[in-house]
Amino acid sequence: MKKIGILSDTHGRLREEVVEILRGCDVILHAGDINTPQALARLRELAPLYAVRGNADREWADALPQTLSEEICGLRIFMVHNKKEIPADVTGYDLVVYGHSHKFEERREGNCLFLNPGSCGPRRFSQPVTMAVAEVTAEMGDIRVIRKDIVQEGAGRKKEGQLSTESLHLILRDVDRGKSVSDIAVKYGLAKETAEQICRLYLTHPGIDAAGVKEKMAMPRDR
Repeated sequence: MKKIGILSDTHGRLREEVVEILRGCDVILHAGDINTPQALARLRELAPLYAVRGNADREWADALPQTLSEEICGLRIFMVHNKKEIPADVTGYDLVVYGHSHKFEERREGNCLFLNPGSCGPRRFSQPVTMAVAEVTAEMGDIRVIRKDIVQEGAGRKKEGQLSTESLHLILRDVDRGKSVSDIAVKYGLAKETAEQICRLYLTHPGIDAAGVKEKMAMPRDR
């Protein structure tokens, strides 16, 4: 199985959480608005990189193509920054990657998967900070996309009572996906004890949701 790290609209900022995710990838795709040559160079240190030019990429990015059409990890891939510039006919492609809107989108049309990984650069308004990892089974050509929600500024090492319901919802989703306590603690900047408590509450209370976990965590402990 191959892993493709897919990101867009980093706008000059490569978060450490993003770098850690990309370290485990065989290839990286960047759908534009990189903004700095330094960010591009850093990505190339992590894995083979395929990138296209975004509307915010200036003269330094003249050598980057506007579109990309390549076979990567056994997949025929088309990439462009703006969704409006995707050709009407993408017959023969397995994956179409784009960015620009800063909004995560995943949809399938026939045999082709369309993916916008969102933005994992500076947060814009209240939009989530996201990227994606595509797991590719070479023998079958199957694609499984995993959305990666990146920890927000100031979210690290929060006290139990400060965890938002939205953050807990993302954590519980990762529990359902089989993530370990250690992985969850690192991803969300939690103390391991807090991550263990969240997982234990969720797994030992069938039907409980994020709001329920938050309520129980706020309850005083028995003496």
